[in-house]
Amino acid sequence: MTFVLKLISGLLIGIYISFSLGRSALDWGKTLDSFANGVAILPTQELDTAKLCPQVSALYPQSSKNAGIWTNFGELLDTEGFQELAIEKLSGLIQIPSESYDNMPPPGEDPRWETMGQVHDYLAVAFPLIHSTFSLAKVNTYGLIYEWTGSDTSLKPYLLAAHQDVVPVNPETLDTWTYPPYSGFYDAETGIIWGRGASDDKASLAGIMLTLETLIEKGWTPKRTVVLAFGFDEEASGIHGAKTIGKALDEIYGQDGLAFIVDEGGKWFKDVYGTIFATPGVAEKGHADIKVEVTSPGGHSSVPPVHTTIGYLASIIAELENNPFPVELARDTVPHDTLLCYASHGREIPHSLKHAIFKSTHCDAALRKVGNMFVTKDRWYSSLVGTTQAVDMVFGGVKANALPESAYAIVNHRINTLSSVNETAAHDTQTITGIARAFNLTLRAFGEDVIPASAYLISEPKGHIELSQAFNHELEPAPRTPTSGKGSEPWDFLSGTIKATYDAHRSFRGTDGEESKSVVVSPGMSTGNTDTKYYWNLTRHIFRYNHKNGAYGGEIATGVHTVNENIPLDHYLEMIRFFSTLILNADEAEVFE
Repeated sequence: MTFVLKLISGLLIGIYISFSLGRSALDWGKTLDSFANGVAILPTQELDTAKLCPQVSALYPQSSKNAGIWTNFGELLDTEGFQELAIEKLSGLIQIPSESYDNMPPPGEDPRWETMGQVHDYLAVAFPLIHSTFSLAKVNTYGLIYEWTGSDTSLKPYLLAAHQDVVPVNPETLDTWTYPPYSGFYDAETGIIWGRGASDDKASLAGIMLTLETLIEKGWTPKRTVVLAFGFDEEASGIHGAKTIGKALDEIYGQDGLAFIVDEGGKWFKDVYGTIFATPGVAEKGHADIKVEVTSPGGHSSVPPVHTTIGYLASIIAELENNPFPVELARDTVPHDTLLCYASHGREIPHSLKHAIFKSTHCDAALRKVGNMFVTKDRWYSSLVGTTQAVDMVFGGVKANALPESAYAIVNHRINTLSSVNETAAHDTQTITGIARAFNLTLRAFGEDVIPASAYLISEPKGHIELSQAFNHELEPAPRTPTSGKGSEPWDFLSGTIKATYDAHRSFRGTDGEESKSVVVSPGMSTGNTDTKYYWNLTRHIFRYNHKNGAYGGEIATGVHTVNENIPLDHYLEMIRFFSTLILNADEAEVFE
């Protein structure tokens, strides 16, 4: 009854306002009615959706020097000869098992690094023109920095990045691969290239190199300096590779010395709500691996205590998993900006979600509603928004009849872009404190005594909990790349390049009908990190994006980090088209200085 009365009163007030002020009674009646439901709703016509997710036009090379080269390059992509060459270059790279592993010692101390030398030898043979044209510096043995100095050294260089290494193949999965993981096999019937690294990240590396090799062959030379950086342990956090490369690049180019960086990452481009969206990564979450170690007296298992160290650890893990970090969508973050683009341009987005997203720009209740309607129901998006925790490693015990004196777990965190490493550590500490007291355990967290032995006056502590950073490579969330307002011109440049690549690959001509088929470019981010975490000092404009097609998949999974990794030839060719368009556009752009 109360709800009905509020609804009637809202409509009556709306009618009065309509006659008095000439406003729409229906819209304002709905507005007032919305207050009864706890969400303030503005009339739809007052929202300028174009400003919530602005788009730029496709950007094609225009100069007499570059336009013809770009057209010719596009025609070349359609030839059988070039496609066979592209397959050959990527297949050969896949055949090198350049695996990187966690916690490897530096190069020279572990023979497993030697496969990276095979990558270097292969690149030198496969791309001879690059190696006779670019300068090449090797950093920490296997890191590669190439430079092609442009004719105008007053222009800021730009950097294209990729990584040479791949995730190891589990030998126990070999019989589940459609083709051997290091065969680089091309199935002409399906048009798919198979093998570890096909998608992550050797297609990018081969695509960059083949693009530049082809441009050199055509006699093209750059006005703006081109820099390439290829790490060799991205899959193991880049400790020996990109970290040392970043220091070397900083010495060469200095703070803010690069126009922009393009590396792997983002969420490719794909169909969302009936519209193709490309979401280049313009931010990254932070990272922390926290070690939770429990120690207690050992002894013979025939006379066990109520809880062993492993039992204590199991209870701690359960406590952490029962108390996850809050997932709260926030304004002025990349996940919220992505949703604004979905609402502005998604042709099939549900009406209720669309309006809730629009209203979330100014209404806290609507912001919470979007969280409940969409974020918390989508595991991937929920992981993107909040700080995550995953217990990935557990160790303890040496023998079945011996009480374990120690046991530990590694908890992997991907940190919310609005949070920090310290906040993450504090959350874990607070979560564990109660259970430590309940079990009469002392607790030391990150160098500070939280529950000392003196806290237990009546009885002795039964054991000890130690929290620490597991590998000492914790990482704060990345600075965000500007995507609007002053300083966002490189974003507009990239957006236009993505649109031009997408349209050209599908032979769109920019007519009204075809314009609606084009790609919408939205700020995005992924749940993980890339080598760019070591390049923050070099530029504000870091784009994690390599133009992978995820729009029409579904029949065959890409197999990234698992069995049957692959990439369709057409997707690989479109990546090459993207790099050629990017390089030629960057050569004539004037928005970076």
